[in-house]
Amino acid sequence: MSRIEDYALIGDLHTAALVGLDGSIDWLCLPNFDSPACFAALLDEPRAGRWLMAPEGGGTARRRRYRGDTLVLETEWHTPEGHVRVIDFMPPRGAASDVMRIVEGVSGTVRMHSELTLRFDYGRVVPWVRRVPDGIEAIAGPDAVWLRTPVPLEGQEKSTVADFTVHAGERVPFVMTWSPSFKRAPGRLNAEDCLAETIAFWEGWSSRSRVHGRWRTVIQRSLITLKALTFAPTGGIVAAATTSLPEQLGGPRNWDYRYCWLRDSTYTLQALLAAGYVDEAKAWRDWLLRAVAGDPAELQIMYSIDGTRRLPEYELPWLSGYEGSAPVRVGNAAAGQLQLDVWGEVLDGLYLSRQGGLASDSNVWDMQVALLDYLEGAWREPDNGLWEMRGPRRHFTHSKVMAWVAFDRMVRSHREFGLPGDVNLWEARRDEIHAEVCERGFDAERNTFVQSYGSTELDASLLLIPRVGFLPGNDPRVAGTVDAISRDLTEDGFVLRYRTGSSDDGLPGSEGVFLACSFWLVDALHAIGREPDAVDLFERLLTLRNDVGLFSEEWDPKAHRQLGNTPQAFSHFPVIVSGLQLHARRHRRSDQPVPSPSP
Repeated sequence: MSRIEDYALIGDLHTAALVGLDGSIDWLCLPNFDSPACFAALLDEPRAGRWLMAPEGGGTARRRRYRGDTLVLETEWHTPEGHVRVIDFMPPRGAASDVMRIVEGVSGTVRMHSELTLRFDYGRVVPWVRRVPDGIEAIAGPDAVWLRTPVPLEGQEKSTVADFTVHAGERVPFVMTWSPSFKRAPGRLNAEDCLAETIAFWEGWSSRSRVHGRWRTVIQRSLITLKALTFAPTGGIVAAATTSLPEQLGGPRNWDYRYCWLRDSTYTLQALLAAGYVDEAKAWRDWLLRAVAGDPAELQIMYSIDGTRRLPEYELPWLSGYEGSAPVRVGNAAAGQLQLDVWGEVLDGLYLSRQGGLASDSNVWDMQVALLDYLEGAWREPDNGLWEMRGPRRHFTHSKVMAWVAFDRMVRSHREFGLPGDVNLWEARRDEIHAEVCERGFDAERNTFVQSYGSTELDASLLLIPRVGFLPGNDPRVAGTVDAISRDLTEDGFVLRYRTGSSDDGLPGSEGVFLACSFWLVDALHAIGREPDAVDLFERLLTLRNDVGLFSEEWDPKAHRQLGNTPQAFSHFPVIVSGLQLHARRHRRSDQPVPSPSP
């Protein structure tokens, strides 16, 4: 089984596929990110579905790359007989969803092997396959897939295989198309034309970027990754393209991340606005507004790509899990948790959107007031916290800090934009929360904020205190907290979310270092004036990307490998924000647009 960092991403702004170094597409959900997978070998074995395209006899690719600032993947093999390149891409969605692979002979003669194993419903359903002109048709229930190619295809052990030879200068196309089974077969597409259109789309999109200077290539790749994780019809951005990649190999900490989290709001808006992607920022803001519309008491921490609220969690026992990491889960029960920080994230993001020039109407403000009215009566409650802990509810310090953010942003919206509301009450509540957090969430003896009231545990979320403006970077309590986390909550210099052995999160086992939290330390070091240390850590973090610039959720500092779902949006947002701030040599709070660097 391939390592998590062995996978590259291709996508069509509705869904995405993971392509391994061995030439196998091991994960693909159709038609959308959160649809059942037709390739699920990532979470089991090849029998669960995959599409292999590699030189006969297999082997690992010698080199791969994305073509410039696009999502077109090129993988190359050198064999004793010759040199071959496979070009993988998904054209932006048209009438149907397409995965295209073009095999190009670079030099010599190479024997190639294609093996398509379609298994709908996460590896459980074997389709009925029949021959059609130029390929095959596979149908099972609501799903239909066509594979078209000039190469002869054969059925072998419930897979479709092709063995062929490619010579220097030849290009052999394979086009796989999904469509609902009740519709007519989609028209045939020319892979070369679609490749040109796909390259033009991504180059055109990347040309709108305002990112220049130091780390430009790194930042733009993260922006492309975030665009690839965007569901174009709604503007929602999924947390990752996968489900159940483990936070601990062989353990049960395996979750479905193919949904949209509200806490990503501010980072998303900061990153997109700073890079000049105003349309994408507006689309995300509009998704956010639709998702949170309704009774403020029913605000969830996450929603589906179209705003659906019910995300029931269940297990897929027929899949063995990535490297035996079971159970494999679909859905996410954390959607029903009380996490008070999301009220702060939403109101912070909407304040930032006004600061960034995204126009909104009075209905948006009315909804914000309703959200704050609910928080007025709820902020004193214990909750499950930022990390969705499945243990007892507690008074998490970060949750209270974000409640402060909610009231602060509403006060400032009144002061700066003349929006109506009971600002005297909001100011009083803001000050009350601030005083309580400084008293009950701070350990004066150790000069550090703590994970929850009355505890002595540290938590990486405390690094966000200067980012959200709760206290300035020059406050000694902030410096004390940053020092404590740097000293006591790191492994190999990278940051853990919390110590799983001493914080009751309701789950057995442990996890790796959390990459987003390590970027939070970059920002916190920058905020307290330790810019050289911030740059050093930022550049160390960049070495943890895989060969095509992708981050997963976590890193195992002992095994030196990626962990968790991939590619992880929450790891790529701070690459953009931290990189631009370090380049500008100016720390920006979450409520302030990050300036674009000058060419």
